[in-house]
Parts: sequence; C-alpha cells; structure tokens
Amino acid sequence: MNQRYKNRAIFSPCCCCSKKPLHFTIFYQLQKKVIVSVINDLVTDQRVSKVCQSLAKMGFEILLVGRILPNSLPMDDRPYRIHRMKLVFTKGAFFYAEFNLRLFFFLLFHKADLLVANDLDTLLPNYLISKIRRTGLVYDSHEYFTEVPELVNRKRTQKIWKTIERNIFPKLTDVITVNDSIADLYEKEYGIRLKVVRNVPLKRSGKLKPASRQTLDIPESKKILIMQGSGINIHRGAEEMVEAMQYIDGAVLLIVGGGDVIDKLKEIVSEKLLGEKVIFKKRQTYDKLMQFTALADLGLTLDKDTNLNYRFSLPNKLFDYIQAGTPVLASKLPEIEKIVTTYNIGGFIADHNPKHIAQKISEILSNQSLIEEWKKNCTFAASQLNWENEEKVLQSVYRKYA
Repeated sequence: MNQRYKNRAIFSPCCCCSKKPLHFTIFYQLQKKVIVSVINDLVTDQRVSKVCQSLAKMGFEILLVGRILPNSLPMDDRPYRIHRMKLVFTKGAFFYAEFNLRLFFFLLFHKADLLVANDLDTLLPNYLISKIRRTGLVYDSHEYFTEVPELVNRKRTQKIWKTIERNIFPKLTDVITVNDSIADLYEKEYGIRLKVVRNVPLKRSGKLKPASRQTLDIPESKKILIMQGSGINIHRGAEEMVEAMQYIDGAVLLIVGGGDVIDKLKEIVSEKLLGEKVIFKKRQTYDKLMQFTALADLGLTLDKDTNLNYRFSLPNKLFDYIQAGTPVLASKLPEIEKIVTTYNIGGFIADHNPKHIAQKISEILSNQSLIEEWKKNCTFAASQLNWENEEKVLQSVYRKYA
C-alpha cells in the first residue's frame, strides 16, 4: 500500500557550541488516511467533493468510495483517490443490501485512520468497521433521512432504517448536518448537538460565464426559468411547474438533471403540447450546470411541505442560484425563507396551484427593476454564503484527527 508523507521542518539549537546556531531538521510524518463513503456515483455530489477537498487541504490522504452506474458520467480529475463499485442491483432492497455488504468488506480490507459516512445508507458498515478496527468515525447527515418521501409511505422499510439509526446515532461523537432545523430535530430525538455545515458552493474567483442561448435554441426574446438538480423527485413541485407553463407567455422552462419524476414531466409536456416551452437536459458536470443556471432569469425551488425532510430542507440549488446571480422563486419553507428574506434575493409562492405559480412568475418577469435588484443582492449573498466560510466549522470537527 502506497504511503504518502508530509514534510515538517523545525529549527533546533546546537548543544556543542556556546553561540548555539540553529540547525535545520527535516522529519517525515505519515499522512492520516481517511475513507469517505457515499452511496451515489460521486460525479455530481458537490458536498462530498468539497468535504474531500477541505480534508486534503488539512493534510489528510483521501479515498472516496461510491458506486458506478451504466449511465454514470466519467469522473473529473480530483486531488485524491476514487473507487466506484460496480453493483449487480441498482435499486430496491437488494441494492441497499449489496452496497452495504460490499462496503463493509471494502472497509475491512482497507486500513484507515478515520472513516466518514455520508447519510444513513452508509452508516452501518462504517460504524461496524470503526468498532472492529477502533477507528475514528464522522457521520455527515445530508438530510433527515428517515422522513424522505421515498420512505414515509413504506412503513416497514422506514422502520428498518429507523432501527439502524436509533441503535447507532446515540453512540456517535462527531455528527454533522446541513442546517439548523435538522440539527434541532436530531438533538431533540437523541440529545446530541450536531455541527452545522451548509452545502454552499466554493467562492468563484471571477464572473461566471453563462451558456449560449444558441446551444439551447432559445431566442433572445424569451425569458428563461430553470429547475435544476440531481433529485428532481416527487413532491418537489416539478409537475405543477410544468403544468404552469400553459399559462406563461414569453418564457421557457429549462429542467436540468435527473430524478424519479422526469418521465412523468415528459408525459405532461406531451399531453399539454408544451414541447416548445419546456426543455429537458440530462445531468451535467457541475461547471456546465452552473453555466445553464447563470443563463436563467429566475431559478425555481418549489419543494412541498409533505414530510419533515422537505419541510426543513435547504436545497443545493438555492445556493447555486445565488452563486450564479440568478434570482429565486421558492416555496415558503423555514430554512429557504430564512435565506431568501435575509438577502432579499427573490419571492415566494403561496401554494402549488399551477395557475398561481404562473401568475407569480409572470408578475416577476414583467418587473425588470425588481429582477435587477435581486440580482445585485445575489452578488452580496454569494460573498457571504460560500464554502470557504463554511468549512471553518468542518475543520473544527476534523482537526482532532489530523
């Protein structure tokens, strides 16, 4: 196994002469090895990417472990090692069982000084190996996992995940999550105060260059609405947004990413004859995604208050919109409302009726001075809401393992 070293230098006085000149001494210290686990295919997971970059800057040697799918994008260059497991199953109970079993044996046969589990679906094998090897463990919970919409109506499956959580969570010492509301929920349930590290983007050194309208075949006369992300799923307001396009003139809706309702959205587009108003783009690399986002006049984050996870969510796309200078139309959920109102970067819908959404969007698009004010405020918000500020909390957690 390859070892990497950090160079350290010290100056020490010479003991054999009265003037005590300084001697330059070099010694080598093994880098601490960290294995970071996440269940996705790694390509578009910006939070995990940023965490790994921050850990690398702190002097850790990183191995990031995930999976690969038949349609996975190729990995970009990273300053650390990557391992993506190819699994037999791609969804359902057999997938989770296979992934956790494979991850357990991978961790068992790869030595590390620290394990990092991202979300509940990687926690069990990490916890077991941390006990077997007496290794440090950090748990990064990206959401209130047991209340995601995929589980709330599947009580047996939800109970399994909740049992895993209840048996492990109280024994953890270093737990991170993405916002104060979720931290409050976990503290109330388990009596542990979590560290909060919001999933904000890296600070950009220069102005983001938007994508070309020509490449998307969008005329200059059309305003652009964008709904983006790798989780365009049920209860995120996408279906109502597509239906709202029936009542919006002079604009196109750009849907960029993937999720479990994409096929349903395409059916609505076909049924309502909205082919010229709605454009679908598959998942993109982060840089390409941000170019699309910067091109838009209005960014949409329309999650519904149908479960605890969505109620207290703080979507990545909200911060992407801010970094791209794109004003926001959002549902009035607590964590989202806090950001939008604090920085005055957008407006809210009152409900998910497609006609109401259309009316709100039309009002905003007809008020160019308001859009310009929100754009200006996005610039200020971006200077505050960036990873360079947020990672200070992260460093406080990991410093004791360095």
